[in-house]
Amino acid sequence: MEKTNQVAMRGNPLKLVGSMPGVGDKAPYFTALRNDLSPADLSDFKDRVCIISSVPSLDTPVCDLETRRFNQEAVDLGDDVAVITISMDLPFAQKRWCAAAGIDKVITLSDHRDASFGQAYGVLIKELRLLARCIFIVDKGGIIRYIQLVKEIADEPDYGSVIKAAREMI
Repeated sequence: MEKTNQVAMRGNPLKLVGSMPGVGDKAPYFTALRNDLSPADLSDFKDRVCIISSVPSLDTPVCDLETRRFNQEAVDLGDDVAVITISMDLPFAQKRWCAAAGIDKVITLSDHRDASFGQAYGVLIKELRLLARCIFIVDKGGIIRYIQLVKEIADEPDYGSVIKAAREMI
């Protein structure tokens, strides 16, 4: 399934592939790679609230800012919350970027191999084979409780509403 007019880059509409789940839906299964190339899926974070931040690439200014901000917020959210950033960047690049940026609270996952997350969550950008900027919050029971799709991929998300929604689930 393809959708248009959901997101844009510099005002130009892009097509999203997959079917985005809704608030109240069970979070779809996906498999991505950790920085050490081991597989990861949502069950690895069971019994925790998960803030999943999909971004186009950590090597872009806005994705860099966003991930640094969520790394700072993760400290205050505590161990009951897993903050995950997922992109199409290679695991090696993610690991290198995290080390250089001092990212130690956000878990980075790579969707480059299968685009499993991008398709399951409806955020795979067809034209670029990158992920759209979107935040999903999944509760401890595996249900999606919050979605924020950022319309212009060069814009930052509304951090305040994300953190507020996550705190309400702790």
